[in-house]
Amino acid sequence: MPTAKAIGHWSELPQFLRGGEKMICPHCGIHFHDNWDTRAVVRGGQELVLGSNRWLYRTAICPGQDCGRLTIELGTAPYQLLVAGAFWQVFPAGANRGPVPNEVPQKIAQDYIEACNVLAISPKASAALSRRCLQHMLRDHGYKARDLAHEIDLLLAESDPRRALPIRLRTTIDTIRHFGNFAAHPSEDRATLEVIAVEPEEAEWCLETIEELFQHFYVGPAVAQAKKAALNAKLASSGKPPAK
Repeated sequence: MPTAKAIGHWSELPQFLRGGEKMICPHCGIHFHDNWDTRAVVRGGQELVLGSNRWLYRTAICPGQDCGRLTIELGTAPYQLLVAGAFWQVFPAGANRGPVPNEVPQKIAQDYIEACNVLAISPKASAALSRRCLQHMLRDHGYKARDLAHEIDLLLAESDPRRALPIRLRTTIDTIRHFGNFAAHPSEDRATLEVIAVEPEEAEWCLETIEELFQHFYVGPAVAQAKKAALNAKLASSGKPPAK
């Protein structure tokens, strides 16, 4: 076993362990460039190890004026620090990604909330719940096929401009099919429930995509309908016919 050696200041670590990438604060949901401070877990002056790996913890503080709260992750990495360690969030528990819009059906909202809550514990389970959430949304809007990958194909092939996805979201949802290679699992509903290996960043990307689809499928149409109703009320008060 390698001789225990304490890690000094975070600046001594390779860049991939120092951070500097964009992250979402699990407390307030605001994006910011992370400021991870990564250190070894030490007990009695000796670094704790797991086989040939060292235990590490890292902390980040949200710079938001109304937040400033702490996030803590625990992980391991080889002694040589040649590859990035695998970290998981231990504080706060779960993922706070903001309230689900009221327009989203309860069964879909529940899958999304559970996917958020287990993200830090099991990205694989979170991604499985996200896929089920996505499939429910697609089927609710008429995109039904033998599996989720083919249902995404139907969505991407949508020719009605009122229902078609914006270009940015089309690219994102197309990429999700390749996370964990779940497109290679052509079985029925069981495909969305299979726990397939994904990276934590991929699981989080699934959640972000679902949030955008909430806006596309539920919030956007509801807002547009409310605006049209308000316009028609205004037109009616002026004795004019409603808008088409």
